[in-house]
Formats: sequence, structure tokens, C-alpha cells
Amino acid sequence: MFGALMSMSALQIVKMVVMWAVGGVLIYLAIKKDMEPSLLLPMGFGAILVNLPLSGAIDQLYESGLEEGAIDVLFRAGIANELFPLLLFIGIGAMIDFGPLLSNPKLLLFGAAAQFGIFFTISLACVVNMVLPGMFSIQDAASVGIIGAADGPTAIFLANYYDTQYLGAIIVAAYSYMALVPIIQPPVIRMVTTKEERKIRMPYEAKEISKTTRILFPIVVTVIAGLVAPRSVALVGFLMFGNLLRECGVLNSLSETAQNVLANLITIFLGITIATKMQVDQFLTVGTLMIMGLGLFAFIFDTIGGVMFAKLLNLFTKKKINPMIGACGISAFPMSSRVIHKMGLKEDPQNFLLMHAAGVNVGGQIASVIAGGLILNLIAK
Repeated sequence: MFGALMSMSALQIVKMVVMWAVGGVLIYLAIKKDMEPSLLLPMGFGAILVNLPLSGAIDQLYESGLEEGAIDVLFRAGIANELFPLLLFIGIGAMIDFGPLLSNPKLLLFGAAAQFGIFFTISLACVVNMVLPGMFSIQDAASVGIIGAADGPTAIFLANYYDTQYLGAIIVAAYSYMALVPIIQPPVIRMVTTKEERKIRMPYEAKEISKTTRILFPIVVTVIAGLVAPRSVALVGFLMFGNLLRECGVLNSLSETAQNVLANLITIFLGITIATKMQVDQFLTVGTLMIMGLGLFAFIFDTIGGVMFAKLLNLFTKKKINPMIGACGISAFPMSSRVIHKMGLKEDPQNFLLMHAAGVNVGGQIASVIAGGLILNLIAK
């Protein structure tokens, strides 16, 4: 290792140390700030692992031949073929209760509206490429746009499917912004709403959802999504299969395994494996900074899209909607719905928005996955 250090230029050493610092920041955010620790901690530690000189954790070409590294082996086995993100969707589906959405199906529209930032950002990335030729391909732009949904597995799936060189930056941005929901969303929401709008009360009328409805829902959603966007079948199908395990009532042990053991194991593998795309030569580029900026842009405009849709509906409906719930159309479940609930209580201690926000939030989970499938259909590999 010391021999390798001696052969490196001063610039290379500085870049390496910067990546160690990036890894350290991710670990700090995971432990000290409790921001998505299950992903940011392995990602941070992995960033240090892959940026050590001649690291045995990644592939190294020696005179005797190629020596495979464990992290690269995991990448080829679980991310290069999109397996890990899809398996994680089973766990996520098993965790989600679609009851609030089924009680008020129109909340799914807010999830759809909140995907506005994705397509707006794809267009913006294409404009950036016109100004700076060669910066982004249309496939890179598609991969960047999905960051706005705050849906890490879908971001991984699309970025890897399109084989974008910015995979590492996209994943770091997606999960970082998802962890920063409590910091980013409140000021954005306050910027586009009035105090009176934020005080709008929405009484929740609990409805009994039959077991048959809960069972049919994931099946029907999968079929409809498959007909509308065939390439979304894997994404939507695995998510809905996980939910079917939860709702069928005869596979409780499998549902619990998917929610806990499977989801935790895949999350560990995902976090540390993604680090192979955080090697200094791939990560410390102007493109990475652009990705972080565009990702934040997408996230903000997804939030604004959901809020503005609610404000638009209020122009035509007698029963007013608190526009803040529209911000939950991003896929950061249940974090976003909790943030909106707290904001509602801050404006009015008797304003309980949690169930409405949760319904929009799970609708956003479905919408973001379908949006990912539509992108796969619209943009060739």
C-alpha cells in the first residue's frame, strides 16, 4: 500500500483523501444525524474501501491476471442485473399499508402530479447538454430525473439499466435527498402556500377496507401498470408482490421476513456494493456536481408539483384540500407524511393530516415506480 502511495501524484492523493472525507461525511450523517443510516453508513464505509490504493475490495489487474474484488463481484451479481433493487421492492411492498389510499383512491392523483419534477428535470438535463455538449446523454438525463421521486430502488434500477457513468452520484443524491426530506420540504412548501392554506382542516373518515379489496389491489395495479407501461412490470410487480404477501393473511411469516430480514440484508448489500461506482476517477467530476444540483432541482419541483395540483383542485371543489398533503406525492414513505403532519400541527394543533398524507405518500410510491416504467418505455437503452 505504501509503495502504491509513493507512486501516486499529489493530485491523486488529494482526490483519494477527498473521497475518504465523502465517506466520512456519509457515516457522520448516518450515525450522528440518523439520516437513512441503513444505507448511508454502508455507502460511506464502502466509499473508503474502494478508494484505498490497490484495494482488494474491487477488481485489480496485476501482471498475473485479474483479481476479482468482493464489491465488484456483488455489483455484477446483484446490481448489474437489477436483482438487488427488485428484491428490495418486495420488502418495501410488504411494509406498506395501502389502506389510507384505498379509503380515498383520488389521493393517487396527487402521487401522479408529484412526478412532474422528474420529467421537468429530464428536459432541463437535455438543455444542459445543449449548452455543454457531451455532459449528459438522454439516458443520463432520464436517470437523473428519477431522483426527484426520492425513490432509491427505482433510481438504482434506471441508472443501472441505462448504464450511466453517473450511477454512484445518482444513488448518493437519491438517498441523501430522501434523508433530507425534513429539511428540504418544509421551506419549499411554505414558499408556495399561504398560512391560511396550511391551516385547512381535513377531517378523516375511516372506512373499512375489505380483505378482498386489499388482496385484489396489488394484482389489479400490476395488471394495469403492465398494460400501460410493460417495462414497469418488474418494478411494480415486485412491489405489489410484497404487498400481496402482507395482505393475503396466510403468509405472515414470509411477510415479516420480507419486511425485516430480506429488506435489511438487501439494504446492506446495496449500500456497500454501490460504493464500487464511487471510485475517485468516476465520482470527483463536474458531472457529479451537476447531478447533485439537478437531483435537488427534481426533488424540489416534485414537491411543488404535488402542492400546486392540490391548489388547482381547490379552485373547483367545495371541500377544500390542505395543499401540503400534495407534497407527500414523492416516494419517501413514511417520512414525508410525518413531516406534513407535523407542519399541520404547527399551524393548528387540532389539524390532523397524517392519514391523508399517508394516503398520498403510498400513492406516490406507486406513481414513482410507474413513472420509472414509463421512462423505460419512452427512452431506449
